[in-house]
Amino acid sequence: MQKLENSKFNKTIGARFSPILIAIAMLCSISLLTRLALSIASFRKVDWSVINIIKIFAIGLFYDLAAASFAIIPLVIYLWLVPTRFYRSKTNKILLFIYFFIIIITLIFNAVSEWFFWDEFSVRYNFIAVDYLVYTTEVIGNIRQSYPINTIILVMVAITAGLLFLLRKLIWPTQFADKHFKKRSLYALLLLLIPLTVYFGVSHKWKFFSNNQYTNELSGNGMYDFGFAFWNNQLDYNTFYKTLPILQVENIIRNIFKDTTGKGLATDRYTSKMILHTQAEKRMNVVLISVESLSADFLESFGNQQHITPELDSLAKKGLLFTNLYASGTRTVRGLEALSLCIPPTPGQSIVKRPDNKNLFTLGSVFRSKGYSSRFIYGGYGYFDNMTEFFSNNGYTVTDRSALKDAEIHYSNIWGVADEDLFTLSMHELDKDYQNKKPFFAQIMTVSNHRPYTYPEGRIDIPSKTSREGAVKYTDYAIGKFLKEARKKLWFSNTLFVVVADHCASSAGKVELPVDRYHIPMIFYSPGHIVPSKFEKLTAQLDIGPTILSYLNMGYKSKFFGHDVFTMQDSAQRAFISTYQSLGYIRNNKLVILNPNKKVSTYKPDFKTGNSVKVANDNKLTNEAISYYQLASYLYQKKLYQQIQ
Repeated sequence: MQKLENSKFNKTIGARFSPILIAIAMLCSISLLTRLALSIASFRKVDWSVINIIKIFAIGLFYDLAAASFAIIPLVIYLWLVPTRFYRSKTNKILLFIYFFIIIITLIFNAVSEWFFWDEFSVRYNFIAVDYLVYTTEVIGNIRQSYPINTIILVMVAITAGLLFLLRKLIWPTQFADKHFKKRSLYALLLLLIPLTVYFGVSHKWKFFSNNQYTNELSGNGMYDFGFAFWNNQLDYNTFYKTLPILQVENIIRNIFKDTTGKGLATDRYTSKMILHTQAEKRMNVVLISVESLSADFLESFGNQQHITPELDSLAKKGLLFTNLYASGTRTVRGLEALSLCIPPTPGQSIVKRPDNKNLFTLGSVFRSKGYSSRFIYGGYGYFDNMTEFFSNNGYTVTDRSALKDAEIHYSNIWGVADEDLFTLSMHELDKDYQNKKPFFAQIMTVSNHRPYTYPEGRIDIPSKTSREGAVKYTDYAIGKFLKEARKKLWFSNTLFVVVADHCASSAGKVELPVDRYHIPMIFYSPGHIVPSKFEKLTAQLDIGPTILSYLNMGYKSKFFGHDVFTMQDSAQRAFISTYQSLGYIRNNKLVILNPNKKVSTYKPDFKTGNSVKVANDNKLTNEAISYYQLASYLYQKKLYQQIQ
């Protein structure tokens, strides 16, 4: 009976194409196991209702099959075109086994990678994963320094070999009544139509069926999401998001800026306005320290009891602590964008990494126009994340780790030198400016608070490569050491130090934009100038630049979207938070979220837990959110956010 059934199957055209079924089954099986593993890892964070369980695995299977339709394209073409005589040969057997070895080990590698990516970001692959492909040296180096990669590879090879052995009789069917090429072509073309249909007919947003973000992400497929992110890492605002007539947008923004201080200052079109001060300009130096992944809840000042930021907590008591500041995004380039351009985050990739981003209106260009030395100092190599290209063409002089001598480097990992060495480099540059009698503005970007969390031993009481907390405490130590050395300098008494995070350590939450994952600290410190206190008004990261300039009483013509929060009316408080596609606007204790497909939603967020409850849309807030984001995209695309000559 078994022989008869095999004989019937072998007489069908399906026998030649049966390896395709094996490939699809392998992909779906490994994807299912990956989904189960991620579900267990996030068990307490997922909304496990019966309907959600069904949707997670049903929608997940759909996306698994969608991903499989692309993965089998090479195999379909090969099985279609290979002659029957060659198909029965041992050479073909070897080629099929090589193909399946590549497929299986790729699937296993993807599953392992997804596990680590989920551990870091609590999402399936997105444009961050695509972005990492550009910087293979840093990313591969980071992986090697963070995980036992050789052991992982050996285990993956062993599992792959085992699966190949178990599937060996299914991979190479040799007895079948082959059809003519014309008939075979029909089957092949039908199979190739499936990925074409998926490409044009399947939507990435079908997985967003729940208010719980973990639930939505589990229903996706990492490989499919990676492909989507690869082709969609930049999103045209007008195409994908809700818009208003540009004249209405201009009027809304103009009125917001007129109402900001209550002084009714006249503005030109868009965001251009004259910033005037009655008091004399302070020719103070400014050192802006942008700290990698420093969440507010790492500081004792915000309730942390681990004592991992003793230097910053001491500094907070001696300076002005901003308690209600929110980062623009979830990546360093978003923080750099907000601090330099003072512009709302545009959808897709950060402007820092986009083409045609030269000669923009930046904080550095304003300082340079005032006769300052304007610097960007980074502990890694400046080509990473396009930093050198962006900053050097937008009003800054860039200095990176290549300026350090070997003897000046106590420790380095794949991301850059230890933060204490970065500050040694910074001190050289600041001393040089002082000796040349130039006031200076320096933005210093730290790197140590980043996986693999390694740093020189003996500095703090937490061993290197132990935890994120250790990296936070080491960066805190390095900042404290830098300020201790700076106090000995003649330029110290005339310098404003600003310590702020680029973004939080984690952006994951149960909701689409968990507001607590954007809460970052900032301290203004300048003994003799800054009175110890707290600033509790809602502040956006893009307000930092204008606020620094206002503190110095600088008069200038501004294009910034940010406000001077010191003089800002209470009614003008707002903040911006985002992912690469979700654009959030916080005002009046509400959160408006703009999404692709011109979708707008409004929520009442809990600023402590990050959770939120959906409420009715507020037309005024919705129009403000649209206007800010639409105008930011418009000015960049039309080259209207350029430096003022």
